Amino acid sequence: MEELNQLLKQRRQKAQELSDMGVELYANDFKPTHSISELLPHKETIPEGADHTAGPRFTIAGRIMAMRKFGKAAFLQLQDASGKIQIYIKRDAVGPDVYTHFKKLDIGDIAGFTGTLFITKTGELSLMASVLKPITKSLLPLPEKFHGLTDVETRYRQRYVDLIVNPEVKETFKKRIEIISLIRDFLNNRGFMEVETPMMHPIAGGATAKPFQTHHNALDMELYLRIAPELYLKRLLVGGFEKVFEINRNFRNEGLSTRHNPEFTMLEFYQAYATYHELMDLTEEMVSWIATEITGSMQVTYQGENVDLAPPWKRLTMVESLVQIGGIPLETLQDKEKTFALAKEKGIDLDENVGLGKAQTELFELLVEDKLIDPTFITAYPTEVSPLARRNNDDPTVTDRFELFITGREIANAFNELNDPIDQKQRMEQQIEERGDDEEIFPILDKDFIRALEYGMPPAAGEGIGIDRLVMLLTDSPSIRDVILFPHLRPEKN
Repeated sequence: MEELNQLLKQRRQKAQELSDMGVELYANDFKPTHSISELLPHKETIPEGADHTAGPRFTIAGRIMAMRKFGKAAFLQLQDASGKIQIYIKRDAVGPDVYTHFKKLDIGDIAGFTGTLFITKTGELSLMASVLKPITKSLLPLPEKFHGLTDVETRYRQRYVDLIVNPEVKETFKKRIEIISLIRDFLNNRGFMEVETPMMHPIAGGATAKPFQTHHNALDMELYLRIAPELYLKRLLVGGFEKVFEINRNFRNEGLSTRHNPEFTMLEFYQAYATYHELMDLTEEMVSWIATEITGSMQVTYQGENVDLAPPWKRLTMVESLVQIGGIPLETLQDKEKTFALAKEKGIDLDENVGLGKAQTELFELLVEDKLIDPTFITAYPTEVSPLARRNNDDPTVTDRFELFITGREIANAFNELNDPIDQKQRMEQQIEERGDDEEIFPILDKDFIRALEYGMPPAAGEGIGIDRLVMLLTDSPSIRDVILFPHLRPEKN
């Protein structure tokens, strides 16, 4: 700590000395003409040993990442958003006053340079600086071993430093941006329209989760940050938008983990006159195509496990998965008493009022979910755990719904939408009745949504895909915090 305090003192002293020399510490008048990446191809066209002063002049700016001083000359490593390049600066080339300014610069400072390109004796492309301008003085030193910190929360908390010193982190977020762009391209090319729906809802609905609550002063009413955009997107189906999607934030007042952040990004899309079978086909096509665009292959590695994203993907009903993967006899799963006894044996605490489907779902989450490494669609979810999904015509105890699992994690949830307003109202009312003290499930009946259904919603299928988890998969990131620029963390201790 004493060493750090000394460094801070030295940097502030240098800043004061530069200011006393008339150097603007936070200049706003330097304009680069090129990015560093635009200079790098010139390495192939410059002969080794060519005249340092020959050739065109380039103006670049960036952060000083390394520095080697040799009295009247120095080598710097400069980094901008596009890459890194070596800078060679000589006292004779920039002049004694500017060189004096240079000697007050530190690693982490932002500076601008103008000069010509040459190849060093070691074969490295470098810029011979004839102009140097300090742009931003860094008062805090960059950590020397930032990447090796055992406290990873420091990297998440100080993401700005993480991005500076760890190029692979920046690449992860560039891939995230590209993945979202590819999703938009894929859906736009198939006739979907991107829409925006409210972030603040008068009624929390569209998913089972505890919401964040706020208050609107002018209207004097309670509002909830949305837990899902589903009910508003379905209103658009009623209004005649037949293929819609939204990529935006959802908020759920739940715990933090490697898979969960209270604020996360979802893709939700809805298609009139489609079924969940068609959405399975679309999801296979979209995710496998994006994987190829991002990684160059449909075979990816996630945390040491090989994952094959090439279609077709496996499809199992929930009961089939419990038999084939969970090892539970079919006759047990068809008997409520035996299923409840098995759940109790496995340590699952079930309310006596819940049905067989709830018990099956709990057993699935415990015994099957984490074993689904390659993409697997699980279908035929029990009706009692699917309040917004359409019942299956042949077996009304289950719904026309699927969840997609990859690497043991839920990636997507989809179903044929329930468009019968009477059935929908009854299910919502039943959930409110069963809720008891559990505030996570529909605290208020959404009468306006029921009214919208009464005007008539076309048959449709809808799906939600967790963007953060998809990015985790395609960037081989172990935690959701690795793919969210500024994840939520506990308060920093003073």
